[in-house]
Amino acid sequence: MRRLLLFLALLPALPLLAQKKNEAYQLHITRASSPIVIDGSIDEEAWRSTEVVNNFWMVLPMDTSRANVRTDVRMAYDDKNIYLSAVCYHGNVEGPYIVESLRRDWNFGRNDNFIVFMDTFDDQTNGFTFGTNTVGAQWDGLLYEGSKANLSWDNKWFSAVRNYPDRYVLEYAIPFKTIRYKRGITRWGINFSRQDLKTTEKSSWTPIPRQFPTASLAYTGVLVWDEAPPQPGPNISMIPYALTGLSRDYEHYVPNKSRFDMGLDAKVAITSSLNLDLTINPDFSQVDVDQQVTNLDRFELFFPERRQFFLENGDQFTNFGYATIRPFFSRRIGLGGVPIRFGARLSGKLNKNWRMGLMDMQTGRVEDLALPAQNFAVMALQRRVFSRSNVGVLFVNKQSIGYDLIGNPPEAGKPVYSRYNRNLGFEYNLASANNLWTGKALFIKSFSSAPPTGSSTSGAAPTGDDAVYAANLQYNSRQWLIGGQVEQVGQNYTAEAGYVPRRGYNRGYATLGYTFLPTGPLATTIQSHGPLVQSTYFFDRAGRQSDNESVLSYLVTFRSRSTFTGWVATDYVRLLQPFDPTNTGRETLATGSMHRWTAWGTTFVSKPQSLFTYGFSTRYGGYYADGTRLNLTADLGYRFQPFVSLAASASYNDIKLPLPWGRTRFWLVGPRFDVTMTNTLYLTTFVQYNEQQKNMNLNARVQWRYKPASDFFLVYTDNYLPGFSPQLGMDVPGLFTVKNRALVLKWTYWWNI
Repeated sequence: MRRLLLFLALLPALPLLAQKKNEAYQLHITRASSPIVIDGSIDEEAWRSTEVVNNFWMVLPMDTSRANVRTDVRMAYDDKNIYLSAVCYHGNVEGPYIVESLRRDWNFGRNDNFIVFMDTFDDQTNGFTFGTNTVGAQWDGLLYEGSKANLSWDNKWFSAVRNYPDRYVLEYAIPFKTIRYKRGITRWGINFSRQDLKTTEKSSWTPIPRQFPTASLAYTGVLVWDEAPPQPGPNISMIPYALTGLSRDYEHYVPNKSRFDMGLDAKVAITSSLNLDLTINPDFSQVDVDQQVTNLDRFELFFPERRQFFLENGDQFTNFGYATIRPFFSRRIGLGGVPIRFGARLSGKLNKNWRMGLMDMQTGRVEDLALPAQNFAVMALQRRVFSRSNVGVLFVNKQSIGYDLIGNPPEAGKPVYSRYNRNLGFEYNLASANNLWTGKALFIKSFSSAPPTGSSTSGAAPTGDDAVYAANLQYNSRQWLIGGQVEQVGQNYTAEAGYVPRRGYNRGYATLGYTFLPTGPLATTIQSHGPLVQSTYFFDRAGRQSDNESVLSYLVTFRSRSTFTGWVATDYVRLLQPFDPTNTGRETLATGSMHRWTAWGTTFVSKPQSLFTYGFSTRYGGYYADGTRLNLTADLGYRFQPFVSLAASASYNDIKLPLPWGRTRFWLVGPRFDVTMTNTLYLTTFVQYNEQQKNMNLNARVQWRYKPASDFFLVYTDNYLPGFSPQLGMDVPGLFTVKNRALVLKWTYWWNI
């Protein structure tokens, strides 16, 4: 704890007040002198009178020279939209463009593309990103934490791309109503990124060190307005939906059930930088299915949020804390058949330095589980300090409604729920002006109610040891990566509306890496290579070691963008509770038993330029109870660009343990089939076979975007029980029995009032 306090004391002493790195890179935007039509042809008079920026900098394979491929960018605006055009000339390597498909929010690393990053408050922390690949498929997202993009965000904007023998030309129209910005500000952060896979070159308008993504807002240039951007006027969007469907539960002999639902989302711009989101009876059946994984972990797995309502400014809520210490996680709300009745969220910027978020969600009662109606209230406030750092506070309240009234104890044999659980947290996020230094200091305390009156566990609420202390610091230069982190999570700390899979521990983590940048003949084959050492230690609250993992890896990145990694690791585990090492519901290892092993592995990812792409990973070595584990994973892909993309992944585990487990083998297989007839009509079919969980899932989705941000969805879902016959009451190899089946048709419409 003394080291943590010393770390906190030293943080303000770091050099944080430097001027914006790329202040000299300025693009002056002026009002369009004539109407602009978004058609991929920049022959309007308005484009001839705008300022042009080009002469981009190379980011990869090396960041010390100008780009070889030429890109010309122009911007203009009128009362409703920001306009952008880019002429992307081909390099000196012949061949067709490289894209996955026409599907929205494509994979950045597998597409020739152009992207704009907009820091509308010039705070170098949050912003918006819009892009297209060479066949016009759109890519949009919210920028947070200075360089990360959440592509699940979706909004209304317009684009067109036209291809020529020596170039492709794109045009964007981004409505002022789509983005958030502060009235009167005439300087925005701006940058443009270009990827040309044929030449393996990634470039940027402003110079960016190669270790950072081109989305790094610390390295944006300046968009200088000739006058303050116009106010969008009344900005209210109504997004109604209607849904109908059929479902049947074969496993429990429940006949066909039909459903019809209606609901409404609304977006109300209180100001141009502060937004009110409302939802009534929402439905999220159009959301992509989670990708299943083989789970050999002792703790709960994390799956990201994809539901639109929770995304805008969602980082202020769900990214408070660390990856495994989240006091609030929005996926706790409304999943597992729990209905969301209504919700509201007010979020955005108050000015350049202050940012706030308020959210309130109400769920309904679930009779089968005796789960009461619950209310989730979250308050977040953030203050910018120094050049790019900030301090924040978060308060989370999960409250059961009418659950513990006098004379109404919980039903016998039903689960017991708390009346309330609350979290109050404070954090300081460090980000230096040049992005070389990043870090965080965190404190969270939880407050929980006593078990309900009349329950078998009634009594006083646990007190003491109910807080979290954590901090980290990282230095990331062109060649060095140095970092460390400490955590202390109390045994009684509880975040019922969060994601904290492990409690009652102290943790220390350190990492050290170095990157070699070849020159001369070697540089024509290898882009970079170098070692990385990582070590993690866990201790229980009494100070006794419970876990340790130390990993030495070596990464080679080839000029073609393919990568190869080799690693070796040592593990030590002292179990703090019983654990089945196969996670299949079998016998468990005893609490307190100690396990040590060594393992090694490799990972390879092929170059993205090929129509056929592949990757593999291996792992072999020791395991619990002096056993062994072999894991082989492969990923394959083939594209008939730009209309069809085929992908398949397979993972095989072979675990050998002493009796009573013996040998356990299981597969995880997941083929995916994407057909994009146009950039507004998609068919996605995803099959997942999970032998560990004894389930096969089929999810097929047709999406037609008939207007910007307005969709028809047709979603078909099937779940099968592999290898079991209910009639025979026994396993039958190769047999798949239907568990449940559903067909849903959903319509949404984005209506600007």
